[in-house]
Amino acid sequence: MLPGRIALDRSLGRCGSNPPVPAARAQIQESSFRSAARGREVSMVLAAPPGSLRGLPVVVVMHGLGGNAHSMLGLHLDRYLVAAGGVPPFALVGVDGGDTYWHRRASGDDPVTMITSEVLPRLRRLGLRTDRISALGWSMGGYGALLLAQTLGPSRVAAVSASSPAVFTSYAHARTANASAFDGAADFAAHDVLSGLDRLRGVAVSVDCGHSDPFAPATAQIIHGLGHPAGGLFEGCHDGAYWSRRAPAGLAFLGTHLR
Repeated sequence: MLPGRIALDRSLGRCGSNPPVPAARAQIQESSFRSAARGREVSMVLAAPPGSLRGLPVVVVMHGLGGNAHSMLGLHLDRYLVAAGGVPPFALVGVDGGDTYWHRRASGDDPVTMITSEVLPRLRRLGLRTDRISALGWSMGGYGALLLAQTLGPSRVAAVSASSPAVFTSYAHARTANASAFDGAADFAAHDVLSGLDRLRGVAVSVDCGHSDPFAPATAQIIHGLGHPAGGLFEGCHDGAYWSRRAPAGLAFLGTHLR
């Protein structure tokens, strides 16, 4: 990437605008619970098409750095979900992952265990189908979605859609960009999604990124390493407008593979 290209593209208006927001509304359920895995109170947001929740498969929505369970509503994923045509219905669940980078930290904060041992059982009690899930995320959450699929494997994860995944090509890269993303070199090595791409075999993957995004080079490595999965590189930056534009395609991809 040319030095200064991202700033130049922003100044020239090459990041693109927000897409139209569908008028359709999902049913939204908001709740909170004390997470033993995270050691704190967390919020959970469930969005589904109007009607019964019983039997609906689940997509876990993993937010970006600084986000929370409600971030998916800010990107209007709930409305794109209802407006999606041609795929069987499913539910989205957003949950507070903090700034953990979606993996267990030295402090004991463990967002993955929160998802598997606390969030999914709650959804199961509501009648949703949680035996095999999918994951969707952007930025830090895009990294988290790929990591969750690598951790649980194809027997638990049917598909993953990662938009602008905040993936670092080395620990030095991670330290420079976000010193709090990992607890040290060993933590980075244990959760390096680039070195674990083979663990995504059997999982349907869509990964995309904007050309004017600092994570485009790492995303290109992922695309090449996976043999060019769904998604690709498109015009856009590392921002909400890009993620909203890509949301309909990501949701349609997950809905097809959750069938």
